[in-house]
Formats: sequence, C-alpha cells, structure tokens
Amino acid sequence: MLICRTRLVPEARWELVAPRLPPFAARPQGGGSAPCDERAVFTAVVYVLTTGCAWRQLPPTFGTFPATAHRRFTIWTAVGL
Repeated sequence: MLICRTRLVPEARWELVAPRLPPFAARPQGGGSAPCDERAVFTAVVYVLTTGCAWRQLPPTFGTFPATAHRRFTIWTAVGL
C-alpha cells in the first residue's frame, strides 16, 4: 500500500494537505470506531476521484472502509478542501 500511497499522494502534496484537514471529532452520541490514518483516507479519496471508481468498490488495500472515505470526503468538501 505504501507504493500506491506515495504515488497517488506524494510526500510534498501530503505536506500541503495535512494541515488543512479538519481534526477528527468523536461523535457526540458515542460509539463508532477510533480515528483512522488520515493519509490513508485521503489517498482513498484521491483514488476514487481520479479513477471514477464507485465508493463501494474501493479496494480494501487502502486500509479504510468505503463509507469512511465517503464520509470524510463529504466533510472535507463542506469545509472547502
């Protein structure tokens, strides 16, 4: 996965994006899962957007669930990223 991660999101690009990502916020009602690797999620989002892959067909090699990637994409889009 590291090869795919660095190819889709090179270190220089990640350094530009990482500070702009909103911090993880736990759900107020509790439950859910622990925060995941933001770079893995961002890479999965880049993959979906550049390939036209459906969110539900996101390969498991990205290390994140399709629903998580889509939810973060929605949040990041709402804040203007």
